Amino acid sequence: MTSHTIATDDLRLPNGVRLACREGRHTGTTRGLAIGFVQCNLVVIRRKHAYEFLLYCQRNSRACPVLEVTDTGDPEPKRMAPGADLRTDLPRYAIYRSGQRMPDRTSILELWQDDFVAFLIGSGISFDQALERAGVCTTRDRWVLRTSLPTIPAGRFHGPLVVTMRWLSPDQAITATQVTSRFPSNHGAPLHIGDPGLIGADLSDPYFGPPIKTVPPSVVPVFWACGVTPQEAALAAEVDIMIAHSPGHGFVTDVDAASLALP
Repeated sequence: MTSHTIATDDLRLPNGVRLACREGRHTGTTRGLAIGFVQCNLVVIRRKHAYEFLLYCQRNSRACPVLEVTDTGDPEPKRMAPGADLRTDLPRYAIYRSGQRMPDRTSILELWQDDFVAFLIGSGISFDQALERAGVCTTRDRWVLRTSLPTIPAGRFHGPLVVTMRWLSPDQAITATQVTSRFPSNHGAPLHIGDPGLIGADLSDPYFGPPIKTVPPSVVPVFWACGVTPQEAALAAEVDIMIAHSPGHGFVTDVDAASLALP
């Protein structure tokens, strides 16, 4: 694996965020950090399951837009962040064993094995800068929720779609749809706007964010496909081990988010 010295601990820069995670100084969400750079969701599985998982992503590309797949056993994402280490450079990891979620970890060095393959999947956090520039606030009112919408199965991988919900004003909802449609590598435009019940969104038990009793009448719920979807597939597939980012705790790359946007 290639390595290099990270010269900054500035959380406005990707390598600064990764260093802070690697050294255990930052274990919280990556939302709001290194604004303007692509953030990714992570999935690590054994090579024997990698083809089925890649097929699952291809069939559910809105939720699982694959930006990079590492070589077997290599934790370095050479395309998105040369010199980084996917075993240490996220603030928090979700661990799944045989369909059960285990306690989160802040490093997976001790869990890493030679047959692991890592997938980096586009994250909606990546278009936060574009939304802010368009006048859509991204610093509050955001949740990650399970839905009753099924994904398209591939081999052992199946399960419900997970979504990111934001509360916006009607004008902001229109603007957000226009802006995010330019980012297909980071989930693209919303897949639903309005009543959460129409997609079976579980407001009582979010993956990320506080439980919700009622939606205020002054806001419009807007829903995007979410890269946490594979974690539901991991629970359903019951593979012996799968490692992912903890929701809201992504991997910050060196790639300018604007470079992946459509004109």
